[in-house]
Amino acid sequence: MNDPHELDELIAAIAVNARERAGRTERDRRVPAETVAELRDAGFFGLLRPRAHGGREADFGELVRHVLTLSAACPSTGWVCGLFAAHQWLLAGFGRQAQDEVWKDDPDALICGSYAPTGIARSDDDGGYRISGGWSFSSGSDHATWAVCASFLPTEQGVRGAPAFFLVPASDFTVRDDWHVAGLAGTGSKTLELEDVHVPAHRTLLLSDITAGTTPGAALYPANPGYGVPMLCHIPSCLAAVAVGAAAGALEDFQLMAGTRRTRGALAGAGSRIAGFATVQLRVAEAAASVDAARDLLLRDLGLRLATVRGGTAVSVEERLLSRRGQAFAVALAVRAVEAVNGATGGQGLSLDNPIQRAWRDTSAVSRHISLNWDAVGTMIGQSALGLDPQGQY
Repeated sequence: MNDPHELDELIAAIAVNARERAGRTERDRRVPAETVAELRDAGFFGLLRPRAHGGREADFGELVRHVLTLSAACPSTGWVCGLFAAHQWLLAGFGRQAQDEVWKDDPDALICGSYAPTGIARSDDDGGYRISGGWSFSSGSDHATWAVCASFLPTEQGVRGAPAFFLVPASDFTVRDDWHVAGLAGTGSKTLELEDVHVPAHRTLLLSDITAGTTPGAALYPANPGYGVPMLCHIPSCLAAVAVGAAAGALEDFQLMAGTRRTRGALAGAGSRIAGFATVQLRVAEAAASVDAARDLLLRDLGLRLATVRGGTAVSVEERLLSRRGQAFAVALAVRAVEAVNGATGGQGLSLDNPIQRAWRDTSAVSRHISLNWDAVGTMIGQSALGLDPQGQY
């Protein structure tokens, strides 16, 4: 496992490769296998894995920093590979038997997932479950060796029970090739199909435990309270970082372009430097401020939640809501930044190969995720601030 400084250098080098492969990633609708292999060899996927299973148990903020770097080069790569690393932390929330089953044979097991409780789960005779259905938006499904699929636990009364995660190997699901989209196309967020798949009880995890930070796995690692941070304080931050990283990359690309480009055509002002227009200068300033604010907001909230659990205190509902607010607002700021620079790219910005245009589409796609959409999350935050019961995910 590489030390933090060495990993910073490795990720920066891999990001250069990811940028060169960004067009191919989008066209193929999947992250190239060589990018995944480079990140695996660098130790990226083991960042958050418990030391007992060969990982480094780094803070979640370190992962988010690397996702920012990768996403500035290729947002789809940042999204998929960031989730693969984050899902190592998620697996650490399961009980010991499930962790041993996955990590014993493959320490770098790549886990995709679909968190919305869909499909049908019924009780099995051995105390486990059998699940069937389709789980959409499973990012990185082409590379995954395991998947987390959410569904409602069955009850004796025949009504829906509590939502839970079901952990299944790739041999138990098929991938429906239905990801044909305008943004984050390279994430390969296809649908997993399961038909009467047996899932033993030890490979289930209550959603209420993972969202409260009270998982069976967290109790296995008392020396690292980071495993007790609620899921929605962590994983959406990883996804929000994709939008922020994409905005940072778009800003850098625009600055390089504006520094050399001149207007053309028969209009008055033809031959003028783009950088000389006050409107362009204001757009760059707005984008830079938005990116900085979004980045700082994400990392600040991650640090505050970690400080809470390190102090021996459970993360409160109020703190969970603050994390959700910061994640969604960071994405809103990223969208604002990309809109600012993309609107000044002119005709060249219409090209699908233009990285600014790709960042514009990818950032828009991030903002539509239910966990990161400002309309959805902001309404929930407003409800809480006004003394109403917040309706949403926290």
